[in-house]
Amino acid sequence: MIPAMPATAAASHRRSAHRGPARRGSARRGPVGRGASRRASAVVWRFGRLAAAWVVVSLILLAGVWGSWGTAQHVMLTKGREQGTITVVRCGAESCSGPYTPLSPGSLARERVVIEKTVAVRGGRTYTVVVKPGGGDDVVRSGPAGVLYAWVPMGGALLLASVVVAGGLGRARLGWVLAGSGVALLTAAFVAV
Repeated sequence: MIPAMPATAAASHRRSAHRGPARRGSARRGPVGRGASRRASAVVWRFGRLAAAWVVVSLILLAGVWGSWGTAQHVMLTKGREQGTITVVRCGAESCSGPYTPLSPGSLARERVVIEKTVAVRGGRTYTVVVKPGGGDDVVRSGPAGVLYAWVPMGGALLLASVVVAGGLGRARLGWVLAGSGVALLTAAFVAV
């Protein structure tokens, strides 16, 4: 025969069984609350990191446009501007000069105009140019080579932005598109010059 369990032991066993799940449930609330807090802070951190990376990409691209537009506006928006050719006779440390021959109506011949010394300008050669507005003697190279060379800073900005997009944002495809565009622009400028 099996002896009967005393009443006090059965009552205490029932109380502990009843308290057990309640204690476990209350113990679970703490870590679950901390886990949700960690997940929320991780989401905020990720959003902040992505927002900062997009801001950096935008600033890089804006700097590329700003660096290119100073020259590109003269080369691309030629309506009403004096156009002609320069035969480079002399080059200094930062600029080259030579006589200007007009090609557009209303443009006047000049004995000496100045063009910035770059890889796009070599002594002894003749280039099509646009006179910068303002009545001065400063000119910039025009034509396809001038347009491409004016946008070289944008090509560099595209390459730099591609690194941030691919690495910082994890968007490899978009990074490759930006890098390819930058390389294409720089290569076209190099070939045209």
